[in-house]
Amino acid sequence: MSNPTPTRESILALMRLAADYQLRIQAAGQGTEQADINYEWIRGAFYTGIPALYEAAGDPKYLQAAIDYSAGRNWQLDIPDTRHADWQCIGQLYLELYLKEADPARRDPAMIDAIRQNVDAQMAAPLPGRIDWWWCDALYMAPPVLVRLYAATGDARYLDYLDTMFWDAWEHLYDPAERLYFRDHNYFTTRTKQGHKVFWSRGNGWVLAGLARLLPYLPADHPTRPRYEQLFQDMADRIAGLQHDDGLWRTSLLDPEEFPAPETSGTAFFTFALAWGINAGLLERDRYEPVVIKGWQGLARCVTPEGKLGHVQTVAAAPGPTNPEDTREYATGALLLAGAELLKL
Repeated sequence: MSNPTPTRESILALMRLAADYQLRIQAAGQGTEQADINYEWIRGAFYTGIPALYEAAGDPKYLQAAIDYSAGRNWQLDIPDTRHADWQCIGQLYLELYLKEADPARRDPAMIDAIRQNVDAQMAAPLPGRIDWWWCDALYMAPPVLVRLYAATGDARYLDYLDTMFWDAWEHLYDPAERLYFRDHNYFTTRTKQGHKVFWSRGNGWVLAGLARLLPYLPADHPTRPRYEQLFQDMADRIAGLQHDDGLWRTSLLDPEEFPAPETSGTAFFTFALAWGINAGLLERDRYEPVVIKGWQGLARCVTPEGKLGHVQTVAAAPGPTNPEDTREYATGALLLAGAELLKL
């Protein structure tokens, strides 16, 4: 098994290769599967990675791709009156593009009107976090929107709402003994054939990466910031210990033999989050950098010469099989985030 040491040039080349493949697919009016076009969270998760690639590569074509996609949708959500976190995910892109204009006086409110109105309506009729964010994936989709809305508006209500929602969902889904999240209530008592608790790799990847997407916009003096940081560190420690020798994680974290094939979407989210944690000073470099490098090397081996990232578990809610040819857009977005953080190391 070849494990070349990542270089700046090789990391950027792989990021470009994977992004360009995905953008070509989109330009043809397709998803990595045709049904993906109808799932905004899938493309929304992909586009969380494009601004990171733009910042890393300095290539305006990636910024333009993000602007063109957003403007082509008129900065709208698929279902503007929904409170479902999946369809709020694209708001992260709109808000990041809005915030890229350094002069607040020149920012266009139309870029964030739809996501702001959507979240404001949800906050006006609040439900508990365990109701609105009942599945752990939601912690990647919605919380990063709330902190970016705070950054864009200065309105602290978004941070108050974040705290109320996040920690209620945490109490509902988090297993303190395992330092991992159940995907949803259906897995509280479910066990694998070997008798292990069911903790889904990508589900926990959504959570850990969601924290890494949340914390950069949470004020340093925010009273609950230490709690978010502690959760991030506890999960990171657990996740790092579950990596396999090939650098990749399996879909069933505590029972890897259940589905022994490697899986790249969870791996990409973990690699991103751990690299971000090192860069943010929350994780010890000596311990976690080898995990990050192995994760990137494993991902690199799963990218085809044309740029398709394989071994991606399909849309799912639990551990399952993967195949070398399986690919989905959200995994490419996570790979771009991971590469951008790796470059900072």
